[in-house]
Amino acid sequence: MSSRAALGFLQQRWLPSANLPRGRIRRSPRLPRGSGLRTISSISSPGFADKDPTKFHHASRSNIMEKPLPKHKTTGAFQQLPMVMPSLDILSSAQRKSRNVSPTNVQNIAKRESKRGAKQLDALMKELAVPLRKYTESFPDKRYLHPYERSLIELTFGEGNYEKVLGSVDALRKKVVHVGKQHASLCAQSTSKREAEERLSEGLRKLEEAFQRGRTAIDDLLNVAKTLRAMPVVDPLTPTLCLVGAPNVGKSSLVRILSTGKPEVCNYPFTTRGILMGHIILNYERFQVTDTPGLLTRHDDDRNNIERLTLAVLSYLPTAVLYVHDLSGECGTSPDDQFITYKEIREKFKDHLWLDVVSKCDLLQESPDGTSADDEVSRYKKFGPRGSIRVSITSELGINELKARVHDLLLSQMVRITDDETKVEMSDDKEAV
Repeated sequence: MSSRAALGFLQQRWLPSANLPRGRIRRSPRLPRGSGLRTISSISSPGFADKDPTKFHHASRSNIMEKPLPKHKTTGAFQQLPMVMPSLDILSSAQRKSRNVSPTNVQNIAKRESKRGAKQLDALMKELAVPLRKYTESFPDKRYLHPYERSLIELTFGEGNYEKVLGSVDALRKKVVHVGKQHASLCAQSTSKREAEERLSEGLRKLEEAFQRGRTAIDDLLNVAKTLRAMPVVDPLTPTLCLVGAPNVGKSSLVRILSTGKPEVCNYPFTTRGILMGHIILNYERFQVTDTPGLLTRHDDDRNNIERLTLAVLSYLPTAVLYVHDLSGECGTSPDDQFITYKEIREKFKDHLWLDVVSKCDLLQESPDGTSADDEVSRYKKFGPRGSIRVSITSELGINELKARVHDLLLSQMVRITDDETKVEMSDDKEAV
């Protein structure tokens, strides 16, 4: 998948709710230790003037590979991305600033003009290269991200396309530096005013051409930043309820009932094409809730990137699962197929806290009457999973019970998170000793 095509993929409605928790400010793992730069303010950070502004400062790959990658407990790196200027704005700003170079106090006209031209070319080169270097350093190395955010990059842009865009920006920076230094040197060697003016004009033209040929990489990076920054922040230390199920089973309707999230509710599959985020306030306690894309009945290797978003949430975030079933036949996925998918997901994530809900119960032709079914599938098609709650958004049947059960589930999830954090802290203390 090309980087431009990937940028258009999954431009879904990321729906962060109000008062979305911000990620913690932390040192960008792409930056060398001691630089004093932080990803949230890398453009104007102290220490920058001590470096060559045209060079890409990055910890050596050999040093990186010699050390184990750090464990990441927090998310929020996408909200710390720098603001990327459009390529044409960078070019016009650089051209304007480069024309304001101070004149030289050289009596010889030829030397004065050659020196002035070389300074102008050097200034234009730096004004173009500095933003590119800042962007390349400020965007995080994918390997150092929280596993959930790393999976979002891969599923949104395709494997390797994030790195390809950053590599293209750095390649453009190198090209601009090469052309700028080459023509600045030629201009400095001019022996007459006319020759200096001609070489200055030629150098300006070549620099602009080099930048124009590669400027699409900057615009691609701008789209990457916009897409990632718009994604909802999920705090792994806050109990999270993840709604899972086949497409159009009523997950989005339940999110509207349970939380502050306001997803689009339509009667067709894959209305949810991204992770929709909301919050639940129960007894003055604040929890997170995510509405995930629907899962079809197929092997994990055959799932599209939209479905893999759901698996990423379940795999990398400490979530409690609210699995939604629709036995009415209205969702487009038969109860038989829903049962197959349900059994696979339940087995795959059996360590998660779990609550089953049968939605749209007002549409069921037959209510449970205590009779037994011949086998597990027949029983599922008639009653749903054992211990499941039957609800109806239309008649509000079972809604109060659902809210109470969800509250208990999230409190249990909070205890789990606290216990896990305590174990990690004890482990870290032992390693420190």
